[in-house]
Amino acid sequence: MQNTVLVVGAGPAGLAAAAGVAGAGMNVVLVEKEDRLGGTPILSGYAKLVPSGEWAKDAMGRMIKRVEDVRGATIHKGAKVTKLDGEAGRFIATISNGKTVECGAVILATGFTHFDSINKPEWGFGTFEDVVTTTQVEQMVVAGKIACPSDGRVPDRVAILLCVGSRDRQIGREWCSKICCTVSTNLAMEIKELSPQTDVFIYYMDIRTFGLYEDRFYWKSQEEFKTKFVKARIAEVTKSPDGRLLVKGEDTLVKRPIVIPMDLVVHAIGMDPNEDNPEIAKVFGIALEKHGFIERAEHYTNTCGTTRRGIYAVGAALGPETIDDSISQGQAAAMRAVNDLHALVQKIA
Repeated sequence: MQNTVLVVGAGPAGLAAAAGVAGAGMNVVLVEKEDRLGGTPILSGYAKLVPSGEWAKDAMGRMIKRVEDVRGATIHKGAKVTKLDGEAGRFIATISNGKTVECGAVILATGFTHFDSINKPEWGFGTFEDVVTTTQVEQMVVAGKIACPSDGRVPDRVAILLCVGSRDRQIGREWCSKICCTVSTNLAMEIKELSPQTDVFIYYMDIRTFGLYEDRFYWKSQEEFKTKFVKARIAEVTKSPDGRLLVKGEDTLVKRPIVIPMDLVVHAIGMDPNEDNPEIAKVFGIALEKHGFIERAEHYTNTCGTTRRGIYAVGAALGPETIDDSISQGQAAAMRAVNDLHALVQKIA
């Protein structure tokens, strides 16, 4: 069993981990709770990925095919791990489809859950049909048309509200979701590409297009695509007598109230911990950090480790993460698991 690694979750991080384990000559068993591989980019219908600009279905399709075609990989779809016994080097996992897997290590790539905008009702989601989420707009981009759900018209004005479900202590979200600013600036450009006549406004507390994203997304969106950035504190989204949405708040640069009519309002939703994390923690015998993400071990010499030896975690399972870093972490965890198992075999020998 020291020659097998169990990977749980078949999103970007899990697929990268599975490919890395198999590429190192070990057997890998991949367990995915959904009936499709690809994780959130596929299940939520993402359009073009940040920062590559490649369509999600194409990028994820390659990653899926690589794992499906690789020698030494066994895939279980529509299944969960319900029990894990043993210790590092000698785990026995029970899968909900009646299978058992003997493995030396486990990599958890169980991802995140999108923030549910129903928990931010003052900003109009669930009340007004034309208040939507970034995920819904991604799906519009895939379909090739930006439209108001209420009547199908192309919007003249679109507002993207940042930090919905992030950096908000009032609703228990004390973390930055890391990628929302960049995704939103990219989405603004995609809206303009499909509908050049549409004016796009981004309402923000701060802009966090970190690293090389600043030039490629923030400045490009503003200068080339004429996205209008408004530093503001949003109070509520209501509706005017003529049926248009009203974004109400305070312009925090000039310290004055603002009320701006919009046709479509978009919530840039953040990353919540996977809603299954309490169950995952119990099954695998690991700890969660205070917000509900998987607790990581000391990072500098126990990279990708959790609070249980032989179990590793990667990507958004540990907290908000980009797709590129999730993939890198999946590959790193694969090498860490393989190396640790080699060391264990040598020790036993």
